[in-house]
This record gives sequence, structure tokens and C-alpha cells, in this order.
Amino acid sequence: MILSAKARVAGVMGWPVAHSRSPRLHGWWLERYGIDGAYVPMAVPPDGAAEAVRALPKLGFRGANVTVPHKEAVIAALDRLDATARRIGAVNTILVHEDGTLEGRNTDGFGFVENLRAGASGWTAAAGPAVVLGAGGAARAVLVALADAGAPEIRLLNRTRERAERLADELGGGLACPVRVLDWAARAEALDGAALLVNTTTQGMAGHPPLDLALDALPRAALVTDIVYTPLETPLLRAAAARGNPVVDGLGMLLHQARPGFEAWFGRAPEVTAELRRFVLEGG
Repeated sequence: MILSAKARVAGVMGWPVAHSRSPRLHGWWLERYGIDGAYVPMAVPPDGAAEAVRALPKLGFRGANVTVPHKEAVIAALDRLDATARRIGAVNTILVHEDGTLEGRNTDGFGFVENLRAGASGWTAAAGPAVVLGAGGAARAVLVALADAGAPEIRLLNRTRERAERLADELGGGLACPVRVLDWAARAEALDGAALLVNTTTQGMAGHPPLDLALDALPRAALVTDIVYTPLETPLLRAAAARGNPVVDGLGMLLHQARPGFEAWFGRAPEVTAELRRFVLEGG
């Protein structure tokens, strides 16, 4: 694609940002749909997040994605948040409106649920209790998304129980289902009767130890997903598939969370396809 002076521009802010697959993802869509636009990586140090965000309208950007470590830090520089970002307390998508005002959104939960719907035919959050491992930023988005999608109960476990309790307390009043915190040692109890198991921790990610979790108590009909995608098949997903559980890898969450931002910035609703998945993976 050759850009014109009217090209629409967006990008991703992070520190570091060289590892991000978002430029490859959005670049594929831009070329696929013949859009006069660009999506660029922006390495923004932690102490420069607010300043960089406020510069977006002046530089002619339509908006930007925000990744680690800026998802919470950018909030102070925004004019408003959508309801989901406000509940989660983090932003991953910024829109620059025509009047130059900045709106923060969070599409991580959307991407998570859409990935499950696309990867597991017939999946519904209402099927039964969901077990969520981890209590970090990703877990916040997953809890809100599952509650909004109709989960009847969420069982939350983290190696440090206090952190899980703090997360449940912060979100509990605004969720449509109860969040039950269990000790890490009670993993077998948590899995009993569950319809969904979600790992939001880094355990099982390349360079990290595998998740220490026996699946014996998990019903074989339960869906298992891991939000990391390096490797695409984590030890958890391998073990779950070996015993007959349906599994969904984490790459689709990245792909689907990008859809709302791309549509807002470039005026076209993009599709997540098998060809796109292959292209993004090849860039790793």
C-alpha cells in the first residue's frame, strides 16, 4: 500500500513494543481491504504515557491501542471512558473524536468471549460455573466479560489469595453473578462441576514454568482456554485435549479484541479468518 496525505493513522503504545503482533495484524487488514491507512508501533516509556496520549489529536491520529504497562496510566489523560473500561479500570483502545477529545475503551473482554464463541461451537457462558486462574489485569477483563455473558458463578483462584479477594471485592458489586474466591490448594474442588476453565496467569507461557494443575476433577465436557498464545498449545491445553476436553487457544483473543478499534479508526468492520491467524503466527 502507498499512503496518501489523507491516510488514516493509528498505532499501539507499549514499553517495550517491538514484540507486539498488533502492527502485523492491523497491517494485514489494511491491505486486505485496500484502506489508505497505517498502524504503527510506538515505544513509549512508562513516564511518558500521558504526554503521548495527549499528543495523538495534534499528530492527526485516529486513535491507538494501549498495552503493558500503560493500560491504567493513560486513564488520567483521557476525557472519558466507556462503561466497560470504567468497570475494569483499564484501557486498551483509545479513540480520537472529531473534536479532539479522547475516549478510552476496553475490548479485552470482548475479544475473550468472541474467541470462545468462534473456537467452540455452541459455547455459552450460561452453561455452568467458570473457573478463572489468576488475579491480574487480564483476569479483571475476563471476570467482567463472563459475568456480562451470563456465567452463573465464577470461581476465582490465585496463588496469593489476598489478591484474588481484593479483585473480587473491587468487581463483585458490579457483576451480575457471584465471584467465589478459593485457596490455590483447593484447585480440585474448584474444578468439580465447572463448565469452563480459564488460565490468565503466565504459567505455561514460553519462558515460564507450566501450570501446576491436575485436571482429574474437571468434567470432560468443560471448555478449557489459555489466554497466552506463545506457545499456541500450552501444556494446559495439551493436557486438556488429551483427556477429551474441548480447548481454545489464546491467539483469537488478540485477533478479536482488535476488531472494534480497527472499525472505529478505519471505517471497516474486519473479519478474523484462518488466513489471518496463519499470517499473524508467521510473524512470531
